[in-house]
Amino acid sequence: MHPIRLGHNISMSSLSMEVQVPTSPTVAATTNNHILVVPYPSLGHINPMINLCKVLLSNNSDIFITFVVIEEWLRSIASEPKPHNLRFCSIPNVVPELNRSADNFLSVVEAVMTKMEAPVEEILDRLEPPPNIIIYDGFLFWVVGVSIRKNIPVAAFWTTSTSEFWVQCFHIFQEYKHCPQKLLGEENGEKLVDYVPEISWIRLADNHLLDKNSEEILHWAMKGCEGMLKAQYLLFPSIYELEHHVIDALRARLSMPIYTIGPNIPYFSFEHNASSINAANGSDHSYLDWLDNQPCDSVLYISFGSFLSVSSAQMDEIVAALRGSGVRFLWATRGENSELKKICGEMGMVLSWCDQLKVLLHPSVGGYWTHCGWNSTMEGIFAGVPFLTFPLVMDQPLNSKLIVEDWKVGWRVKKEDKLDTLVMRNEIVVLLRKFMNLGSDEGREMRQRAKELQHVSQLAIAKGGSSETNVKAFLKNIFQSVVSQV
Repeated sequence: MHPIRLGHNISMSSLSMEVQVPTSPTVAATTNNHILVVPYPSLGHINPMINLCKVLLSNNSDIFITFVVIEEWLRSIASEPKPHNLRFCSIPNVVPELNRSADNFLSVVEAVMTKMEAPVEEILDRLEPPPNIIIYDGFLFWVVGVSIRKNIPVAAFWTTSTSEFWVQCFHIFQEYKHCPQKLLGEENGEKLVDYVPEISWIRLADNHLLDKNSEEILHWAMKGCEGMLKAQYLLFPSIYELEHHVIDALRARLSMPIYTIGPNIPYFSFEHNASSINAANGSDHSYLDWLDNQPCDSVLYISFGSFLSVSSAQMDEIVAALRGSGVRFLWATRGENSELKKICGEMGMVLSWCDQLKVLLHPSVGGYWTHCGWNSTMEGIFAGVPFLTFPLVMDQPLNSKLIVEDWKVGWRVKKEDKLDTLVMRNEIVVLLRKFMNLGSDEGREMRQRAKELQHVSQLAIAKGGSSETNVKAFLKNIFQSVVSQV
């Protein structure tokens, strides 16, 4: 439950490259409003920060943004359509050749934490004009140190729920400072903390960041919390109305400005979203034709993310349950193997990639079985679909709790949000049939609540909405601050 999102991780090509700083866009000649954006180099972090950049630029065309990526990601995104005042700047790949698997997760994180700082600082030395502010992924604690040395203010961008930030920074971090080993002790696991202050509670044992096998990740996550609490601004990819109790509590506790600016998903361009970063795999879009031929609200969309996956035993149970349930489904799964494709027939389709937001917005889709990554959660809310939650690690169990217990727009597949829980096929069959039964009172109520939250998300980004207002306030604040310092 730390802020690393579960998308494709860094591509590990060991290329010897220098920092590449392209010439400034034309707008740079007429403005000094320059923002440097530094994401954690994985898809689940890059995507929301690119979406944030596009929203900022759509609200103020008199600025330009330099977006830092490792060289391998630059290859993937350089040809994508982007605003003229957004440029990509590359640094060398910061880790050695590694397979893209969970087994190498710790090695990748350590490399990012120890090897990415120097080339980013070199970029700062070479940028013309220098940036007025740095927006950085809150996990990259070392950016704060760089900003202090360069005398540049920073805005920390947290990549998951505001509730997760509250738990990490005001419960886990406070105890970690006093006794890291005690925090990982089994006797601490039953302790309850308020992840929505004074309203909802969670056991520390349910936080996978506190698993003894996650001690190194906990160390880096706590350094991230320490850095974020020193930032000049905090940005959250959430919607105020969804987490207002936590946001109000944060504003009462912290002195820096706090802005909810979500959802940071490509809602502004979903009609043209087929050419996303992922489209480089050459996937066609025949699945949209298949969806067009399905009844309204009849298809269950399934995706467990693109990096970590369920166990092989759990996969067998899911496959058998889908085959036996009679439920229509569209399953986007990494690696698209032939065994999964055998279960399709006329009732389902399995593919290695799809335009997820476009699928979720399709009228044939009536539910979303998800691992509860924050980006995926926000896309499901925006699309107004109910959820089946199947969290795997990190922040996902808490996101599942928000969906099921607080917002009441989903059901759990697992009775407990624990990684090693095996749900058997017969149980899944019953759940799938019940979930996709449009005629049940329980299902109608849940779908109605999902549509209400969809309306909330649409109002937030509309003119005068909470997120739209916060974006404008953030831009006004940072650039007025720049003027006052001159």
